[in-house]
Amino acid sequence: MDEIKKRKTPRLQGFDYNNNGAYFITICTQNRQCLLSHVVGTGVLDCPKIELTAYGEIAKKYIDQLNDFYDHISVDSYVIMPNHIHILLFVKEDGQSRTPVPTRANSVFSKFISTFKRFCNKEYGKNIWQARSYDHIIRNRQDYEDHLRYIQDNPMRWQFDKLYPEQ
Repeated sequence: MDEIKKRKTPRLQGFDYNNNGAYFITICTQNRQCLLSHVVGTGVLDCPKIELTAYGEIAKKYIDQLNDFYDHISVDSYVIMPNHIHILLFVKEDGQSRTPVPTRANSVFSKFISTFKRFCNKEYGKNIWQARSYDHIIRNRQDYEDHLRYIQDNPMRWQFDKLYPEQ
């Protein structure tokens, strides 16, 4: 019998994912379907703008609501691209009981992502999200500024983005 190939974990070993700090998160749609928005005005003189679809409007609503729902989380910045969302999230200690070995799976921001997807899917009437999400622990001020700029500039770079669908 062939052994099942184990996936390499992208998580930082030994890191307490419930630590106070900032995280850069990317959530993609299933099969990278462009359901959330359209990037318009991508001509030479046009400044690209995001036009949200009905799915994108629902995602925006829940990102904004979850920002108020969790008092120990704040969304600093986000962008809703056609097939993915980037979020810069701050976590401060929430006083909840801690697990012996905090991992990304039981972290505060993982619960945020899970709740966000669940609320959206309920309103969509179906699941549109990829099972996994990408996260990056913000290490310092420069790292934060780089990721903030990445979010702000993402619409301008859409045609060159690795998540840009082949036509």
